[in-house]
Amino acid sequence: MMIEQSITYLTAILLGIMFFFSFVVAPSTFRFLNEEYARKFIRGIFPLYYLLNLSISLIVVLLIAYSIDFSLKFYLMLSICILFFISNFFLMPLINKFKDNGEEKYFKISHFVSVLINLVQMIFLIIILIK
Repeated sequence: MMIEQSITYLTAILLGIMFFFSFVVAPSTFRFLNEEYARKFIRGIFPLYYLLNLSISLIVVLLIAYSIDFSLKFYLMLSICILFFISNFFLMPLINKFKDNGEEKYFKISHFVSVLINLVQMIFLIIILIK
Protein backbone atom coordinates (compact mmCIF):
# COMPACT_ATOMS: atom_id res chain seq x y z
CA MET A 1 0.00 0.00 0.00
CA MET A 2 2.78 2.44 0.89
CA ILE A 3 4.63 1.66 -2.34
CA GLU A 4 1.48 2.38 -4.38
CA GLN A 5 1.04 5.72 -2.58
CA SER A 6 4.70 6.58 -3.21
CA ILE A 7 4.29 5.75 -6.89
CA THR A 8 1.20 7.97 -7.12
CA TYR A 9 2.78 10.87 -5.22
CA LEU A 10 6.03 10.78 -7.19
CA THR A 11 4.12 10.56 -10.47
CA ALA A 12 2.00 13.57 -9.48
CA ILE A 13 5.11 15.49 -8.39
CA LEU A 14 6.77 14.70 -11.72
CA LEU A 15 3.73 15.92 -13.65
CA GLY A 16 3.59 19.07 -11.50
CA ILE A 17 7.25 19.84 -12.15
CA MET A 18 6.74 19.37 -15.88
CA PHE A 19 3.63 21.57 -16.01
CA PHE A 20 5.26 24.31 -13.93
CA PHE A 21 8.43 24.27 -16.00
CA SER A 22 6.59 24.16 -19.34
CA PHE A 23 3.93 26.76 -18.62
CA VAL A 24 5.62 29.08 -16.09
CA VAL A 25 9.43 28.86 -16.03
CA ALA A 26 10.25 28.55 -19.74
CA PRO A 27 7.83 31.24 -21.01
CA SER A 28 8.70 33.62 -18.15
CA THR A 29 12.39 33.28 -18.88
CA PHE A 30 12.04 34.84 -22.32
CA ARG A 31 9.54 37.42 -21.09
CA PHE A 32 11.65 38.75 -18.20
CA LEU A 33 15.25 38.20 -19.32
CA ASN A 34 17.06 39.55 -22.34
CA GLU A 35 18.14 37.00 -24.95
CA GLU A 36 21.70 36.59 -23.63
CA TYR A 37 20.64 35.91 -20.04
CA ALA A 38 17.64 33.83 -21.08
CA ARG A 39 19.90 31.58 -23.15
CA LYS A 40 22.37 31.16 -20.26
CA PHE A 41 19.56 30.46 -17.81
CA ILE A 42 17.83 27.92 -20.07
CA ARG A 43 21.11 26.14 -20.82
CA GLY A 44 21.81 25.98 -17.11
CA ILE A 45 18.40 24.88 -15.91
CA PHE A 46 17.47 22.33 -18.58
CA PRO A 47 20.11 19.78 -17.53
CA LEU A 48 18.83 20.10 -13.95
CA TYR A 49 15.22 19.75 -15.12
CA TYR A 50 16.00 16.62 -17.12
CA LEU A 51 18.19 15.04 -14.42
CA LEU A 52 15.64 15.68 -11.66
CA ASN A 53 12.83 14.25 -13.77
CA LEU A 54 14.98 11.33 -14.91
CA SER A 55 15.78 10.55 -11.27
CA ILE A 56 12.15 10.72 -10.13
CA SER A 57 10.92 8.64 -13.06
CA LEU A 58 13.67 6.06 -12.47
CA ILE A 59 12.67 5.76 -8.81
CA VAL A 60 9.05 5.22 -9.89
CA VAL A 61 10.11 2.57 -12.43
CA LEU A 62 12.07 0.76 -9.70
CA LEU A 63 9.14 0.99 -7.26
CA ILE A 64 6.74 -0.41 -9.84
CA ALA A 65 9.18 -3.20 -10.68
CA TYR A 66 9.66 -3.94 -6.97
CA SER A 67 5.91 -4.27 -6.56
CA ILE A 68 5.97 -6.68 -9.52
CA ASP A 69 3.39 -4.68 -11.43
CA PHE A 70 4.46 -5.00 -15.04
CA SER A 71 1.27 -3.45 -16.37
CA LEU A 72 0.83 -0.50 -18.72
CA LYS A 73 1.88 1.79 -15.86
CA PHE A 74 5.35 0.23 -15.79
CA TYR A 75 5.92 0.54 -19.53
CA LEU A 76 4.64 4.11 -19.71
CA MET A 77 6.91 5.18 -16.84
CA LEU A 78 9.84 3.31 -18.36
CA SER A 79 9.20 5.17 -21.63
CA ILE A 80 9.08 8.48 -19.75
CA CYS A 81 12.37 7.65 -18.08
CA ILE A 82 14.06 6.69 -21.36
CA LEU A 83 12.77 9.86 -23.03
CA PHE A 84 14.27 12.01 -20.24
CA PHE A 85 17.58 10.25 -20.78
CA ILE A 86 17.46 10.81 -24.55
CA SER A 87 16.38 14.43 -24.13
CA ASN A 88 19.15 15.23 -21.66
CA PHE A 89 22.08 13.40 -23.15
CA PHE A 90 21.34 13.47 -26.89
CA LEU A 91 18.64 15.92 -27.91
CA MET A 92 19.59 18.91 -25.72
CA PRO A 93 23.25 18.95 -26.88
CA LEU A 94 22.02 18.70 -30.46
CA ILE A 95 19.62 21.61 -29.98
CA ASN A 96 22.41 23.72 -28.48
CA LYS A 97 24.78 22.82 -31.34
CA PHE A 98 22.24 23.81 -33.97
CA LYS A 99 21.54 27.11 -32.19
CA ASP A 100 25.26 27.88 -31.76
CA ASN A 101 25.96 27.13 -35.43
CA GLY A 102 23.08 29.28 -36.63
CA GLU A 103 21.31 26.29 -38.16
CA GLU A 104 17.83 27.69 -37.47
CA LYS A 105 15.92 25.10 -39.51
CA TYR A 106 17.49 22.18 -37.61
CA PHE A 107 17.22 24.07 -34.32
CA LYS A 108 13.47 24.56 -34.83
CA ILE A 109 12.95 20.92 -35.80
CA SER A 110 14.94 19.55 -32.85
CA HIS A 111 13.31 22.00 -30.45
CA PHE A 112 9.88 20.95 -31.73
CA VAL A 113 10.83 17.30 -31.14
CA SER A 114 11.81 18.16 -27.55
CA VAL A 115 8.49 19.94 -26.97
CA LEU A 116 6.61 17.00 -28.48
CA ILE A 117 8.50 14.55 -26.23
CA ASN A 118 7.62 16.68 -23.21
CA LEU A 119 3.94 16.68 -24.21
CA VAL A 120 3.91 12.91 -24.75
CA GLN A 121 5.52 12.41 -21.34
CA MET A 122 2.87 14.56 -19.67
CA ILE A 123 0.10 12.61 -21.41
CA PHE A 124 1.67 9.34 -20.25
CA LEU A 125 1.82 10.68 -16.67
CA ILE A 126 -1.86 11.64 -16.78
CA ILE A 127 -2.72 8.14 -18.05
CA ILE A 128 -0.71 6.61 -15.20
CA LEU A 129 -2.48 8.79 -12.64
CA ILE A 130 -6.00 8.07 -13.85
CA LYS A 131 -5.53 4.28 -14.10
